[in-house]
Amino acid sequence: MSKLKRSILYWILLLPIVILTLFPFAVMLVTALKPTEEMLSSTWWPSRAVWGNFITMYTETSFGPALINSLIVSLVTTVLTVLVAIPAAYALSRYRFAARGAFRQFLLISQMLSPIVLVFGLFRLLVEIGNRFGLQLIDSLSGVTFIYIAFNLAFAVWMLQSYFSTIPKDLEEAAWIEGASPFATLVKVFLPLALPAMAVTAIFTFITAWNEYAIALTMLRKQEVYTLPLQVVNLVAGRYTIEWNYVMAAALVATIPIAILFTWLQRYLMRGLALGAVK
Repeated sequence: MSKLKRSILYWILLLPIVILTLFPFAVMLVTALKPTEEMLSSTWWPSRAVWGNFITMYTETSFGPALINSLIVSLVTTVLTVLVAIPAAYALSRYRFAARGAFRQFLLISQMLSPIVLVFGLFRLLVEIGNRFGLQLIDSLSGVTFIYIAFNLAFAVWMLQSYFSTIPKDLEEAAWIEGASPFATLVKVFLPLALPAMAVTAIFTFITAWNEYAIALTMLRKQEVYTLPLQVVNLVAGRYTIEWNYVMAAALVATIPIAILFTWLQRYLMRGLALGAVK
């Protein structure tokens, strides 16, 4: 079988998956482009494409501030989580100490707890910390970010230490023989080799923080500090008339950063998942 025929056959086999994947996005786009008077019509394609729905959605539904809030929370969560997880994962993969195995099991078990189970306890905790230290953690992006970091840290450490263990220790020892300090070896030799794992961890952390809803719903009550999931739901909840074109436009725009990030870092994602699974 020629290479062209093989490619056509593979695309035919993959076509159902492609259709199922793209169908929700097609529905969002078509609905977002519909005029308001055609929302309840049975026609699939709008009589005219109203690109102004995106502008109206952005300016009249507080979508812009929510987008900025989500970007801030997700980026800060991702950066701080990875920075804190790197030394912990390095210690787990390179050093032997008491209760090391128990600590690894603790990291795994902690991922079995859903945030919704702990959300009320976390609310009380933030209130107590805020009262004790004079901080505003409720209705604050910093409070939500702190919780996101805490929930993602165990997963990040687990992912990174699995990959770190696949990097030969001989490379570090060779750098030590050449006179490099442990810190210089970590920064110049070890971490460049671990970029795929850090990219995978950063992607999953960013996506988790970007899409999180339950904690944000509990901790954030003022619209000016809403994140994107809260703002999109706010366009639907408690309304007599739902403007679905604006809702779908908001949902579509909310997925763009994740799609761009995933496309940009997909080579690191595949390498990190493949090599991290070797151990």
